[in-house]
Amino acid sequence: MELTRYERAREAYRKIGVDTDEAISHVARLPISIHCWQGDDVGGFETPDASLSGGGIQTTGNYPGKARSIEELQKDLEKVFSLVPGTKRLNLHASYGDFKGEFVDRDQIEPSHYDTWIQWAKKMGVGIDFNGTFFSHPKAEDGYTLASKDPEIRAFWIEHAKRCRKIAAYIGRQLGTPCILDTWIPDGAKDVTFDRFGFRKILKESLDEIFEQEYPREFMRDAVETKLFGIGSESFVVGSHEFYMNYASRNNKMLCIDMGHFHTEEDVSDKISSILLFDDELLLHISRPVHWDSDHVVILTDKVKNVARELLRTGKIDNVHIGLDFFDASINRIGAYVTGVRAFQKALLTALLEPVDTLVTLEKDGRGYEKLATYEALSTLPFGDVYDHWLELENKDDDFSVIEKIVEYEKKELNRRR
Repeated sequence: MELTRYERAREAYRKIGVDTDEAISHVARLPISIHCWQGDDVGGFETPDASLSGGGIQTTGNYPGKARSIEELQKDLEKVFSLVPGTKRLNLHASYGDFKGEFVDRDQIEPSHYDTWIQWAKKMGVGIDFNGTFFSHPKAEDGYTLASKDPEIRAFWIEHAKRCRKIAAYIGRQLGTPCILDTWIPDGAKDVTFDRFGFRKILKESLDEIFEQEYPREFMRDAVETKLFGIGSESFVVGSHEFYMNYASRNNKMLCIDMGHFHTEEDVSDKISSILLFDDELLLHISRPVHWDSDHVVILTDKVKNVARELLRTGKIDNVHIGLDFFDASINRIGAYVTGVRAFQKALLTALLEPVDTLVTLEKDGRGYEKLATYEALSTLPFGDVYDHWLELENKDDDFSVIEKIVEYEKKELNRRR
């Protein structure tokens, strides 16, 4: 009896000590937190005509069909969820609350403003993660929020952050899974800054006040996100990598590493082992930088694969929270979502199909040639057949059929939004 393509692939990987069935089972249960902001170009729903402005974030393009309401965004996300395998979560920004047509300023948001999303998440069987929104607001126009030297501005954003933590705990309690709250601020300057110490001292004091209230870990967990540079903060970022690494370590907070927040030539994967050696948890935002902090749609690049591989090699892959962070308004947004999610799932599966123990043993024994040759030989193994088998198990379309489904959705749904 002729073997199927998957059976031949399984045998090829078995010869190098890799169980493909276990690899598929493992990748299927690794949650990917899918970000709400790709669906509407980081606009949010605070006002009927809400749109992204300032804060070192920029979307480009005006492709037809962006979500204009919570209902449309939920419909789009449901389409995305139907086209990607594995375990999914939703990553929600504070500006995406259901404010019932009324303006609610950021320092006044309440848990009830997110009940619509909680009910939707229960229907979809997914967890929700959360982010404070420290941009696209008049009180962020000078480039500073939690590090502002204006006490009134700073107090406003401290209150916003406190409310976000309360909301995250509420979400986690309602859904029965910890809500990961990421705190990222755009604070910094375009040109030479002389009082770097002063701004960072203020940020530390703001964070200390924000984190005074303790919440149960089973409901929410805090992460603080680093950044090297950004649009409008090319010369100085208050919340640098060194700042937040020290703050997280000393205050028992999770560090968030965004692939787009470092120099494009830097290998972010090299940071993972150092962080997870000392910390039990890590939040990763997966994006594809091309030039200068650009969050392009994730594809299966070497850097993306390296991050997934390093997660596996640390042995702590199940302790890492994975979220996506990209936005492209120049192409079909549903397609951007699906391509990005599936690309990182491929990266994770690639990592899970490596004979890590064998490679480590060869390295330990000083058998450098065999280590390198074995690693290189992996490139010709039939990874695609294993991936396609996973899709079949979850009754999901292959990559080419997905394109047809997304084009069909554009014709039937997205084009009506012109």
